[in-house]
Amino acid sequence: MSVQKISILGKESIHVGFNLVQHISDTLLDTLPSSTYVLITDTNIAPLYLQPIAATFTQATDVRFPNKSDPARPRFLTYTIPPGETTKTREGKAEIEDFLLRHRCTRDTVIIALGGGVIGDLVGFVAATFMRGVRVVQVPTSLLAMVDSAVGGKTAVDAPLGKNLIGAFWQPSYIFVDAAFLRTLPLRELANGLAEVIKTAAIWDEAAFALLEANSSTLLTCLSPSSPALHLNHPLLTLIISSINTKATIVSRDPREAHLRGLVNFGHSIGHAIEALVTPYVLHGECISVGMVLEAELARAAGVLGQVSLGRLRRCIESYGLPSTLSDKRIVEAEKRIVAAGGQPISVDTLLDRMSVDKKNAGKLKRVVLLERIGKTRELRATGIADEDIKKVLCPAVRVIAGTPGTYPASDIPHITLSTPGSKSISNRALVLAALCKGTCRLKNLLHSDDTQVMMAALEQLKAATFTWTDNGETLVVTGSGGALSVPPPGTQLYLGNAGTAARFLTTVCTIVSPPNTTDASQAETTTITGNARMKQRPIAPLVTALRDAGATIDYLESEGCLPLSIKPLGRLPGGTLTLDASLSSQYVSSILLCAPYAAEPTTLVLTGPAVISQLYIDMTIELMRDFGIEVTRERDAVSGDLLNVYHIPKGTYRVPEGGEFVIESDASSATYPLAIAAITGTRCTLANIGSSSLQGDARFAKEVLEPMGCIVVQTETETTVTGPPQGKLKARGEVDMEPMTDAFLTACAVAAVATDGGVGESARSGEGKNVTRIKGIANQRVKECNRIQAMMDQLAKFGISTRELPDGLEVYGRPLSQLTRGASIHCYDDHRVAMAFSVLGTVVDGTILEEKRCVEKTWPNWWDDLENKLAVKVEGVELPKPVKTADTGPAPKTPERIPSILLIGMRGSGKTYIGELAAQALSLPLLDFDVEFSRVCQQPLRNFVLERGWAEFRKAEIALLLELMKTHARGWMVSLGGGIVETPEAREALKKYAKAGGCVVWVQRESEEIERYLESETERPAYGESVRAVLERRAPWFEECANYIFGNHTALSGGVSALGLGALEAEVTRFFGHISGLRPNLVSSNANRSYFLSLTYPDVTPALPKVSELTTGIDAVELRVDLLRESGSQIPSSSYVSSQLFALRRVTTLPIVFTVRTVSQGGAFPDDAPAEAGKLLKLALRLGVEYIDVETALPPPLIQEVASSKGPSHIIASYHDWTGSVRWDSVTMKAQYETAAQIGDVVKLIGKANSVSDNFKLQDFVAKVANPSKPLIAINMGTAGQLSRVLNTTLTPVTHPLLPTAAAPGQMSVSDIHRALHLIGLLPARRFFLLGSPIARSPSPTLHNTGFAALGLPHTYGLLEGESITDEMRTVFASPDFGGASVTIPLKLDVMSVLDGFTAAAKAIGAVNTIIPCQSPSPEKPRPLVGDNTDYLGIIGAIHAVSPGLRAPDSALVLGAGGTARAAVYALHTLGAKQVYLYNRTHAKATAIAEAFPSVPVRVLDRLGSWPVGAPSVVISTVPADATTIETGPGLEGKVYLPSNLLDVSIKGVVVDMAYKPAETPLLTLAKRVAPTWASVPGVEVLLEQGYVQFEHWTGRRCPREVVREKVLQWYNA
Repeated sequence: MSVQKISILGKESIHVGFNLVQHISDTLLDTLPSSTYVLITDTNIAPLYLQPIAATFTQATDVRFPNKSDPARPRFLTYTIPPGETTKTREGKAEIEDFLLRHRCTRDTVIIALGGGVIGDLVGFVAATFMRGVRVVQVPTSLLAMVDSAVGGKTAVDAPLGKNLIGAFWQPSYIFVDAAFLRTLPLRELANGLAEVIKTAAIWDEAAFALLEANSSTLLTCLSPSSPALHLNHPLLTLIISSINTKATIVSRDPREAHLRGLVNFGHSIGHAIEALVTPYVLHGECISVGMVLEAELARAAGVLGQVSLGRLRRCIESYGLPSTLSDKRIVEAEKRIVAAGGQPISVDTLLDRMSVDKKNAGKLKRVVLLERIGKTRELRATGIADEDIKKVLCPAVRVIAGTPGTYPASDIPHITLSTPGSKSISNRALVLAALCKGTCRLKNLLHSDDTQVMMAALEQLKAATFTWTDNGETLVVTGSGGALSVPPPGTQLYLGNAGTAARFLTTVCTIVSPPNTTDASQAETTTITGNARMKQRPIAPLVTALRDAGATIDYLESEGCLPLSIKPLGRLPGGTLTLDASLSSQYVSSILLCAPYAAEPTTLVLTGPAVISQLYIDMTIELMRDFGIEVTRERDAVSGDLLNVYHIPKGTYRVPEGGEFVIESDASSATYPLAIAAITGTRCTLANIGSSSLQGDARFAKEVLEPMGCIVVQTETETTVTGPPQGKLKARGEVDMEPMTDAFLTACAVAAVATDGGVGESARSGEGKNVTRIKGIANQRVKECNRIQAMMDQLAKFGISTRELPDGLEVYGRPLSQLTRGASIHCYDDHRVAMAFSVLGTVVDGTILEEKRCVEKTWPNWWDDLENKLAVKVEGVELPKPVKTADTGPAPKTPERIPSILLIGMRGSGKTYIGELAAQALSLPLLDFDVEFSRVCQQPLRNFVLERGWAEFRKAEIALLLELMKTHARGWMVSLGGGIVETPEAREALKKYAKAGGCVVWVQRESEEIERYLESETERPAYGESVRAVLERRAPWFEECANYIFGNHTALSGGVSALGLGALEAEVTRFFGHISGLRPNLVSSNANRSYFLSLTYPDVTPALPKVSELTTGIDAVELRVDLLRESGSQIPSSSYVSSQLFALRRVTTLPIVFTVRTVSQGGAFPDDAPAEAGKLLKLALRLGVEYIDVETALPPPLIQEVASSKGPSHIIASYHDWTGSVRWDSVTMKAQYETAAQIGDVVKLIGKANSVSDNFKLQDFVAKVANPSKPLIAINMGTAGQLSRVLNTTLTPVTHPLLPTAAAPGQMSVSDIHRALHLIGLLPARRFFLLGSPIARSPSPTLHNTGFAALGLPHTYGLLEGESITDEMRTVFASPDFGGASVTIPLKLDVMSVLDGFTAAAKAIGAVNTIIPCQSPSPEKPRPLVGDNTDYLGIIGAIHAVSPGLRAPDSALVLGAGGTARAAVYALHTLGAKQVYLYNRTHAKATAIAEAFPSVPVRVLDRLGSWPVGAPSVVISTVPADATTIETGPGLEGKVYLPSNLLDVSIKGVVVDMAYKPAETPLLTLAKRVAPTWASVPGVEVLLEQGYVQFEHWTGRRCPREVVREKVLQWYNA
């Protein structure tokens, strides 16, 4: 066993090695004697290492103390605590101390901290204070702890205001760093620790940093549970030892962090502030990684650090998969989750505020470690930095302060001399060329930017080259492979961001990758290259077409003609003649040129297209290829001698340039910006390394653009100087062809904006006037990082600059400076050239804001620093305003036309079309039947197509139509697909891709017997040619594979129980599709003051279906205890059985379902050793559209993550149950469980056990401390003693019912029991409700409401308060504190409005009140405001949906009458979305008045019934008294409304509603029964009930117990 000992504070107390457990035991027993050794770890580490460490320690003790009764034999105690930062608190510390005291630990105790940073910090602090200080030994198990937190003696716990604010310096007696512990460390945690290694190397050890740069893949893959032991000179142990040595050296010189020790906080000043805002979703090392880059940017802005070193730091960080910016998706997603849970968003102000709590600060200055170069800091301490400077780095935008660049010599024009970064174009080409060389090439002046970074990363992944840095990062050493490239490992994508050059060059490079060894599982079969959203829009088709023609296999994975691409390796292109359309981009040409030498034969490249674009860049590529040993020749016309677009590339291998070095020219495109600043500000600028000999076309910019505009330009071969005219004296350029320098056109636009030749800049037209600059030859700029032509036009308009677009360019009409708009905020489209071009204009137009400052990192990462430090133009940081949020901060409601289309799949005969019709009607979506559409497109019946052309041709046409429909009908449709759509792999892939992208693919299931029975008699479709059963069995797995949702269209349930009650299917279709689409989520209302779910405890729910209505009285959701289901005695029910149980339950209730698979250890019946089976059932629940999924926090984390990441519209209840009563509510364990559950679930469920009533008060204290309005909490104690907790719980309290066979848990109560208890303890005071009006003695309302109160155990009463006007008695009642609300009937519906304080929108629209609702008073001394509502319209809607659940947006509807109820009917139909409302009344004027009262509703007054201007109504509502209507004609009936027989269209299924509730059968209902049996009829009593249900819920916050109330009211009605 090799052990490296490291000295700290004069003692070799740090021991590093591999497999040190025996060494640890021996060392402690021999050198650190004690009566008691206490090992403290957490529940993550304990299962992995506690037992073997304890066993080894016991064996070592036995050797030294063989007599177990020896009084000198030490004890070995262990204590396990919850993991994570939530344990590192004062309460967590107290729990450990209580443990030590209970076990009579004394001052000679040795405490061993086994774990990561949390354990080390917490246990170290315990040791520092227990018995005034005991010895502690650190045994870190995470890399982060090994190299950082365990070394140095800093211990602490967290406080609400920040991390590590309460603690002590307490040096450990030993630190044992055993790298074997890292075998079980997740990859993310390993990278997390490497962040601290990077930090230490960056501040102190450049050699270690170089080792990090060169070994990222080795370090991330060298450890696994089965990996061999690492030797001390392995790169990982070398780096661990280096990091520890560095920190030990610093700590020894500064043990209490007075000065030098502050260096190890590099990256932490900002990183800790970030961490405070995104914990626990982003790890410490990840936050520090971002902090290091941002603090390095501070050093660069201060002129201390060069871009080369910053680029190295950033590349190194990113090579380990660590974030480097605040825009990293891990941080963005974490911020979303934190904000959704009520936390603070990340902003500059919040970061500065968090930084202000840092212990290292001095006054108002923030202490930050500034790098000078890799391996060295500016000072041997942190440096004080002002907030303004930090803000400039943190802000996403900058403001340019207009002013003259440079200094002011006494008698000269300000003059600036500088160099620009290396050329992006040359850098990318040089990287490819050097990588394809055989040998080592040194690249100098390489551009350090995003573009070159992704190019290098991709070349490394292809094993094209290895890269190292020398000369302090100024020189890149490239060791090329000579063209021997490899396919990256499976699952790896080459992500190129928005780097167009890299994307195009690498497309061809990937074709010459060597084909993988078919036996090597570490290699994929193809290479995938992809990019960001914009890159996926940029064209690459001409290049792909040319390569395909040359024999390459390249597939588009998303949009045709764009990335991502899947590229099959060829090894070599065949050579010969290649044809390429070069009219769109010269990069396509360069891509093929660069790789052509590696073809099997010499290559001739023929360029086609209207015109070859950017010839100079092609010439650049050829020149660079010549530098690397390959001579490309271009053909000339034999007669004229003109150059042709034909190139001959010999076969060969690139060689390293002479001297082994290649110097990259400065970037000519970037050079245009400082030169333009000189032109626009009237100053002088000299640029070195850019002159007339440049390979780059943009080097012409000074001579061909600026000089004609009035600038003095002096250009040598290697240098360019521009002197601008006095401000305001630039001349407009007129027409200029910028095809040779297209990227520079943006700079030209910025200068042209103020070029007026001294004129006024008005009345310019197309080529006329002295202010016109016409730029041509830049059509390709529309397909760059953005449409740059449109971008310039849109953003110049913000300054008041007019432009005009041309086919291949634009015109810019300059204006005098004084007329330009100040303070413009420029959107940069994430395009570096847009940002830098407008910064030029900002130097003369004050206050210009550039919104996306970081986009310049593509080509000139330090542009803003150079603008201020070298050009002396002041730049300020700007935080852009956040979008203003409305009062409702939730997501915008979805609309039918915007939702992804819903695709229905399933066997023919499963009911797809019928279910589709119902769902389309319910969601107001158009329905498309695929088979019908197929026949329309092919212009013949589907059956005939198959008979004539065969199944194979049909499948081809079918998949083509499917792909077309996915484009043309992507949103806002219900699409019923053919039963065989899954027969082809292409269709299955398309469906799976659609589902994965967020679309709904629904498998409509039906019993196989029913499908067979149907298809045996069906003749319209072609025969299968095989048995229906065989087809079904073949397709079922495919349906399962493609669908992300399953709808059960079962016609019968187990045991023969019918599944089709009245409207049951329609109701379930409405619920299911409304929920999964997000249009109508079927969730418990968040506004409810209390909610309950009923726990079903049946082994088979079907016998209980008739009782479900009664069981769910007062319930908000139903829990299906899947673990209690029993299928033929099996302990684990099958998916099909669970599905059938759920389908059965869905037919009798539309309440949300809570899907629970409770394990034995959590108090259920599901086996603990079957997590995979539990996971399968939970994922099934998601596919079945279940509203709530109970996910136990004890399940394996990967399973939890899988369920959580695919939950869709379902909500997760993250649950933890302690059935033993051993976990106290005031313990860190329960707090840790809450934090864990809060990260997982939309709802948190914590269940304890009450041993006494006082445990309920501890529970309430816990709830008060963790209360979060955005994270509902179910917190309950089990047992009789815990029933008070059930009474006090407000969210989804689990309840039972007397009809259930057993309660689901000890102490469960019914809803009535809870309400009675709430009343007894004063939390549910009795209220009085009334009916106002006259006559009211025969009203059913008292029966309705009092029955509901009694059924739910509510202490309220409902009585009568009769009167024909508002009386003093009524006013007294309204003011009474126990007044709960009132119903209002005639004649007071209008009169009562004068005594109310406000009205709902419905009451205002209808113009009458039938419900009074007392609201919460704004203050105790003020009376409760009374709000008037009108629930009549909701009664009408409810009654209609009761008989036709899917009815939405009828094309036309009819209202009879013109009284107050007619107004409610019109409003109801408007709410339903009726497209046309007919209104008929005998008195035409009254009907017209109603129509005029609803100007936004399409109301048409009829002169007679039976004549329909735009189609017959599908809903008819009569508000006329029954005795005022007739269906007969004859004497004595002239004064009544005659209802003709054609009033109801017998060809449709409609709904007729008669608002008169006496008699039971009115003339209208008789007519419906007689002539329209397909119509559903609604008598008035049903409307009265429905509006009463709504009133009940408004007043009590509880759903009315409909069945029991309806039964009682109908008994009264029929009496």
